[in-house]
Amino acid sequence: MILDTLITRARILTMDSRRPQAHRIGIWKGLVVGLDEELDGMSARCTIDAKGMTLMPGFHDSHNHMSTFGRSLLNIDATKLNSIDELYAEIHARHISMSGDDWIIVDAYNQHRLGGHPTRAGLDHAAPGRRVIANHNTTHLLVASTPVFERVGALAPDWPVPPGGFIERDAIGEASGLVGEQAMGPFRDLNRPYSIEALASAIGRASDVFLSEGITSVVEAGIGASPVVGSSPTELAPYQLAAEDGRLGVRAQLMVSMENLHPVISHPDDLVDLGIDLGLRTGLGGDKLSIGALKMFTDGAIGSRTAALTAPFCDHDSSGVMQFDEDALYEISAAAARAGWQLAVHAIGDHAVDVALRMIGGAKTASPTNSKRHRIEHASIVRDDQVSRIAELGVIASVQPQFVSALGDAVLAGVGDREAWTYRHRSLLDAGIRVACGSDRPVVSGTPLIAVRDMVLRRTESGHVFGDHETVSVQTALAGYTRDAAFAAHREDRLGSLSSGFHADFVLLDGDPLTTAPHELPNIPIVATSVAGEFLFDPRGIAAR
Repeated sequence: MILDTLITRARILTMDSRRPQAHRIGIWKGLVVGLDEELDGMSARCTIDAKGMTLMPGFHDSHNHMSTFGRSLLNIDATKLNSIDELYAEIHARHISMSGDDWIIVDAYNQHRLGGHPTRAGLDHAAPGRRVIANHNTTHLLVASTPVFERVGALAPDWPVPPGGFIERDAIGEASGLVGEQAMGPFRDLNRPYSIEALASAIGRASDVFLSEGITSVVEAGIGASPVVGSSPTELAPYQLAAEDGRLGVRAQLMVSMENLHPVISHPDDLVDLGIDLGLRTGLGGDKLSIGALKMFTDGAIGSRTAALTAPFCDHDSSGVMQFDEDALYEISAAAARAGWQLAVHAIGDHAVDVALRMIGGAKTASPTNSKRHRIEHASIVRDDQVSRIAELGVIASVQPQFVSALGDAVLAGVGDREAWTYRHRSLLDAGIRVACGSDRPVVSGTPLIAVRDMVLRRTESGHVFGDHETVSVQTALAGYTRDAAFAAHREDRLGSLSSGFHADFVLLDGDPLTTAPHELPNIPIVATSVAGEFLFDPRGIAAR
């Protein structure tokens, strides 16, 4: 047998407990065919000397918004801005550099960092007469300029706000510019749907960034028609186009937003009364591009103070927002399970987690033969009794560890003594719960090695140790971004580990995560990233040597 590629003198972290480490790996037709002595006697068309560098499975981001992130790369990035004046200055600079009536879009502003939310009047002053939308870093809020409000027709105090949404107004009914949750739909719809080509280009940009960070596979957390996520009712098409023409370098599994379900006609024996056309459901597709879970929403987010809690936020006279009627959610989740869907339920506050658990419990009762691994996305504030119930139901916790460093200080101001329930990790694992790790990008930067650091150190930007009882080891953190994330996507038999028969999806690191000081983990250089044995990120030309 002649291998396509043989990599030697590597420190290989396989993430497979049967053989945790190796030094040689053989690749043929995109697959791993052997390690170490299994390769004895084989030659290869290409031999790469790794010179002691670390090779491990590519990172799998279990929850991100790929097309939105790709589009955001063309917008104003507010993540590093420290004041409202800086934000307005960026908007003004973009305004005077533009011709015509193009929109200005700002992404990921954080009112806790800026000292408050931008306002409609402030946007109008920074870019007179221009349509401007500033998206909150949680994506659960936005602020719009007056021309945008006028296009929507929402300046009038009696404008009908969609259930599960809100528009902030003063005592005389004047809109401040702040729009939340389901009310955002009409504002974002002014730009939607995006064209297939525009979205395919965005997917390509995002894919390139992912590969540069060692990410080889992702779960896109919501495509299709949706006020909060989704870019187009035909959003599968740009992913298919990007896969066909090579712009989609990473593997992608796509969650479908629940708003895309509609009544369907089926045989009475099938008990399917709600679905999408042709009976499409979780599992369709191949390893490059597939349909994953049904994305279901309950509440908002902590940073926007719209997460649904059982008691109010410490710094806000509110217990959050439920985006949908709870009875309707129970009916939809049961119907979706009967139709064969894996459920991925967005639930951040502890009240929302209660609802999510009832949804999943009801779905299991409604469809006991559905073997899909239901998930709770975020599971940000989870009481001890809920940990036990998650374990009892066999639910996967899909968490975003980088929230600790990127959002932790602002989160602590809102949750107070509920810190012990917030952003849990070790306690979930100790209860026997599978924990899959992702980013929720573009909410945070999404760099996996930052997330690994945060799982180990759990330090906020100010240096506060956020729930030190929830820390995990580097090895466990890496598993959450590889093997366990692949399990959550029903891909653990081919992704997330480096063993014979698995896809040759790996990252080559110029440093060993297991021996590097945790605070230095984000500084380990990404040397190369391979998907199916093809080096798609290789700035040093490793594969050409």
